[in-house]
Amino acid sequence: MRPATVAPHASVHPGAWWLWSLALGVAATRTTNPLLLALLIAVSAYVVAVRRPDAPWARSYGAFLKLALVVVAVRLLFAVLLGSPLPGTQVLLTLPEVPLPDWAQGIRLGGEVTLESLLAAFYDGLRLAAMLICVGAANALANPSRLLKSLPGALYEMGVAVVVALTFAPHLIADVRRLRAARRLRGRPDRGVRGLAQVGLPVLEGALERSVALAAAMDARGYGRTAEVAPAVRRTTAALTLAGLLGVCAGTYGLLTAAGGTYGLPVLLLGLAAAVAGLWLGGKRSPRTRYRPDRWDRRAWLVTASGAAVAAALVAAGALDPAALSPSVIPPVAPELPVWPAAAILLGLVPAFATPPPSPPVSSKEPS
Repeated sequence: MRPATVAPHASVHPGAWWLWSLALGVAATRTTNPLLLALLIAVSAYVVAVRRPDAPWARSYGAFLKLALVVVAVRLLFAVLLGSPLPGTQVLLTLPEVPLPDWAQGIRLGGEVTLESLLAAFYDGLRLAAMLICVGAANALANPSRLLKSLPGALYEMGVAVVVALTFAPHLIADVRRLRAARRLRGRPDRGVRGLAQVGLPVLEGALERSVALAAAMDARGYGRTAEVAPAVRRTTAALTLAGLLGVCAGTYGLLTAAGGTYGLPVLLLGLAAAVAGLWLGGKRSPRTRYRPDRWDRRAWLVTASGAAVAAALVAAGALDPAALSPSVIPPVAPELPVWPAAAILLGLVPAFATPPPSPPVSSKEPS
């Protein structure tokens, strides 16, 4: 008998994973407390560990972790070499200072390295690292091809380009590993310039064959064909989409800055409404059907709501007790873990228990 497999609809909608991850990223932007940021990273890492499927596109989470470490290291390196505008009294070391011309005033190479500047750089780098790791969680949990099927018709062409770009790199890495393993089994060198040169040509040949096959498949499915739409509808669609995107950018900037807290949310909501209207009208130019579309069920709502609750709790905590979310660096104080913001971050673990485990890989061989 053929082993039972989980139906595609048993998995969570990929858009829910992206909304959950982006909400955790929004929560990371509201704090520089290293304990809360570490808790956010741990929550996203646990959900990825228990719900990541065994697929090539899902193996990018480790790369995001390494990139996050590089971001923290580079931020600290810049603080050491270029100094910091923050005043500090606890000098850790003094580097030789390079004199700069008058037009480069405000920039310093070398000089005193203080504890305050290093702490501020570490907190900022860790916040950016947490945001990158949250985005990496979305890449590891959401199937890009299924996400493409869920995009509005107006974004179909752009979505195809993005999905092809995201799936090209994992296949390329898999081809390199396969060819290197084959060369090792034959006793041929697989490292160094010689090994790279002899592996590169088959890899490029395979990539070209996949590109030709993809182009033929897209042409056979009528990719790029559009319906006839009145000029007035096209102009209205362009105006709504452009105004909506500008509103979303302005509203997001307002939410991320203290000065724009009054106008950020209304402008963001108006921009989203205009963008949705523009995408709805633009979708009429690309009529297409969906084979077994993903359903937005209760589990998708739970995943999205858990991330939104974390983001809302951190935003509220920043307004009620900003000192707990942004520990002082002048003078430096030991960060403390605020209880109820930390408990709110733990709500991000809901997808680890409210969603089904990933389906095991289906074997290509029929059991006897």
